[in-house]
Amino acid sequence: MTIKEFFSFKKNFFFWGNLLAMALVAVALVWGVFKWLDIYTRHDVSVTVPEVKGMLLPEAQQLLEKHSLKPIISDSTYSPSQPGGMVLDMNPTQGAVVKEGRAVYLTVNTNRPPMRIIPNLIDNSSLRQAEAKLLAMGFKLGENDSIEGEKDWIYGIKYKGAHLQNGDEVPIGATLVLEVGSGEYAMGFGEDSLQTRDISVDEATLVDDSWFE
Repeated sequence: MTIKEFFSFKKNFFFWGNLLAMALVAVALVWGVFKWLDIYTRHDVSVTVPEVKGMLLPEAQQLLEKHSLKPIISDSTYSPSQPGGMVLDMNPTQGAVVKEGRAVYLTVNTNRPPMRIIPNLIDNSSLRQAEAKLLAMGFKLGENDSIEGEKDWIYGIKYKGAHLQNGDEVPIGATLVLEVGSGEYAMGFGEDSLQTRDISVDEATLVDDSWFE
């Protein structure tokens, strides 16, 4: 068979028929793979994420599952102005178009406020420094208790009437009362009595004349 006859469709029908059949099988295989991927990934099936911010968690979970979405609690925070268990944020946001089964990550308000550690302020800080630090940590401050001691020095911190120690844990937003020195000092006269003593200038400068004799 000559080269011309080999490439002739009429003369070599078997070869060209097999080649054409192989090409058709390859095209069908590729089309089948892409069709299977569309079905497997549900590429053409999408849903719109509903709004669940402001809902309580059980209600939000039920609504997302109704839309074939998967609710997942990814974070929690504390907002005293909102009830515990309320959804504060979500990702993806409301209105996003996603595939069925997509996870929606929720940030939920906790039922209990987080705890904060009382820093090393007792007998180690001035009033101004203590106030600034405690307010920055999210605490509230009630009216100070004035006690005998160095003026504007922190001698104690109280929460709900109980004395705290450095390192104790207290809920954020708690109202604390500072025990602050008044600048007056006590001198004891007897076991259960205290008396503030004011020293006059004459008493402080009194000299025993007998020393010169």
